Amino acid sequence: MACDLATTPRTGIQAQLCGDAHLLNFGLYGSPERTLLFDVNDFDETLPGPWEWDLKRLAASMIVAGRENGFGDSDCSRAAREVARSYRRRMAEYSEMGELEVWYSRVSAEDLGLIVASRSMKKVKKSVKRARERNNLQALDRLTRIVEGRRIIADNPPLLVRVEEEDLREQIHDILQMYGSTLQDDRRHLLDRYRFVDVARKVVGVGSVGTRDYVVLLEGRDGDDPLFLQVKEAQVSVLEAYLPKSAYGNHGQRVVAGQRLMQAASDIFLGWLRGPGGRDFYWRQLRDMKGSAKVERMSPHELVLYAGLCGWALSRAHARSGDRVQISAYLGKSERFDGAIANFAEAYADQIERDHAALSAAVKSGKVRGDAGPE
Repeated sequence: MACDLATTPRTGIQAQLCGDAHLLNFGLYGSPERTLLFDVNDFDETLPGPWEWDLKRLAASMIVAGRENGFGDSDCSRAAREVARSYRRRMAEYSEMGELEVWYSRVSAEDLGLIVASRSMKKVKKSVKRARERNNLQALDRLTRIVEGRRIIADNPPLLVRVEEEDLREQIHDILQMYGSTLQDDRRHLLDRYRFVDVARKVVGVGSVGTRDYVVLLEGRDGDDPLFLQVKEAQVSVLEAYLPKSAYGNHGQRVVAGQRLMQAASDIFLGWLRGPGGRDFYWRQLRDMKGSAKVERMSPHELVLYAGLCGWALSRAHARSGDRVQISAYLGKSERFDGAIANFAEAYADQIERDHAALSAAVKSGKVRGDAGPE
């Protein structure tokens, strides 16, 4: 999609892009103050660029999700329009705010309750409850076991496999120190209170399969005081082929800097390092009250509500990093922009379906391999 967007006209107004702003890359997570926030939550491709690229990807993903759920064309179009409408109206509000007011703005779990209709409130409460329960103690029960009096990460191949190589395990202490140096002083002090216990390799989402990803178990006061950190490899953003290259020499730092700029509040253990093999990584908590929407279970009405939330969160992120007054002036006050984005999203969803059909045909004919076997 980055390749396709690069050929389209641009507004010339920049913001920090998520780079992969589809509807499943938004969700709940815990702020350092333990408040549940709703925000963008994936930044592997983050880079400064045309703000409309994020919005177009988000709107197109609404059409794709609606069609996958079996919704009619009008319901899908309403969701895409709502993304643009919400983004436009919220940006107008941000354009009237002072700098600090924008910076402190956030979409909280309480805000979800204020805008969601009563018929959907039960689902929202269930999602919030699940998110609050997704913490380090829950992970301790699900991801570890006791062997000969020692707690270790439980193997769950192929998704989670303990690292047995002693040379890598011995490097962990040095690696922790390297990563800790990218944290604020107070957070580095907190990290120093934990000791290394175990590490495992983790298989991650479709877009990241093949990259290095680890889960590190640390222990604080005792065995019932765990901290799970995820160490994820960061590669070159797909946007760099079409936009100026990152200002950061380390792609882990690029991801962390983009996340800190776009999110209302970020994980206190968010940091980066360059590994011994020259690969870049970023670190974060594995489970920090994170929750995501069950899009496949949404009704058409609920998808529209969710679209509005995503549009709001994206608008807030762009308002922090870009020229919100200029963006708002471009958007205007009419619904003309909303319709244009919905039309683009429908056309792009059609292209996605044609591409997928072509890929399926190529796999079926043997032109493209569709298995994960060796070359």
